[in-house]
Amino acid sequence: MLDIKALETIVAKMINVIEISQSQIFDIAENARKEYIRMQIELQETKSQVNELIQTVDKMEKVEKQTRLRLAEVSRDFSRFTEEHIREAYENAKNIQIQLSVLREKETNLRQRRDELERRIKSVEEIVKKAEALMSQVGMMLKFISGNLQDVSDKLNEYQKRQQLGWWVIQAQEDERKRVAREIHDGTAQSLTNIFLRLEYCEKMWELNVDRVRQELIELKEVVRENLQDLRKIIFDLRPQALDDLGLIPTLKRYITDYEERYHLPVRLITLGPERRLESYLEVALFRLIQEALTNIRKHAQASDVSVKIEISRDFVTAQIKDNGRGFDLEAVQNRAHDSYGLIHMRERVELIGGEFSINTLPGQGTEVLARIPFNKRKHQSPYKPVPVL
Repeated sequence: MLDIKALETIVAKMINVIEISQSQIFDIAENARKEYIRMQIELQETKSQVNELIQTVDKMEKVEKQTRLRLAEVSRDFSRFTEEHIREAYENAKNIQIQLSVLREKETNLRQRRDELERRIKSVEEIVKKAEALMSQVGMMLKFISGNLQDVSDKLNEYQKRQQLGWWVIQAQEDERKRVAREIHDGTAQSLTNIFLRLEYCEKMWELNVDRVRQELIELKEVVRENLQDLRKIIFDLRPQALDDLGLIPTLKRYITDYEERYHLPVRLITLGPERRLESYLEVALFRLIQEALTNIRKHAQASDVSVKIEISRDFVTAQIKDNGRGFDLEAVQNRAHDSYGLIHMRERVELIGGEFSINTLPGQGTEVLARIPFNKRKHQSPYKPVPVL
């Protein structure tokens, strides 16, 4: 007889070690990210100093050339210039040469520092990427161990499955929040830092080179526009405003257009029956179902043709998502909790509002996801309270 308690103790210790490792990896990633930002700022300052020093050296070289010409002039004509004039010209030329030599050496040092910073930034950036990838892998391993503990005893019942689902949903929400935070941090926030530094550069260059400042501002305008587009995409992925304003079909059209542009995968949207507004809970459930199915196709199916069909009849609304990808062994996937979470989640969404859900697939024969939901026949008064919509 398997000692479940002993197994739970062993797994709990293992989870604790993994969590500690995950925390340490996170600290490494955060410290590396802070160092990356600090070096980026230092690099911008160093580049600005190099540019200013180059201008100073150019001016000093012109002065040095004039002093050499003056020295040559007084050295050739002893009848016009006294010994004092010659000594003064010589000292002046010597001082200018010394100053120019110092400036050139400083320029060389700054260029070396700039190149060193660029190399270190690439190195730190690689560390951050590796740490984040490792943290993600450790997190998945932690989920796998935690999610499969009860499977070992083969005593899971429906209630336990729903408990597991609830935990996964909460965890998925937190992962989604972290993903959004990371997208904003690594995308928009980094870009805003760059904009700030470039504006400081414009401020310094305002009196020196107005044309350069004007060009810099034009480029900054384009950067701001790109940031606005990124923010709109993040907001749309979280909760499409069009779903509330326009309804399911227009929102799906926009989502599919963006999906095709982003992943270069054609998707045909087919609508049957009268195109009308559905109840809010139905539109949310159907949109999230289709969004999840399309995400699975992109990640796993290797498909070249995808169709989404919405059919609205008098009593039912039916959604079919079909692809010509590689398919999979449904029974084998359902027996692996970490792989079947997405399928369970889609099924729960549909069943919570009184619908029927099915998946038809075989290896090498594509996949069909089918949901049929009746109007005004929800099982619960507020079906999305126990299972929050992501």
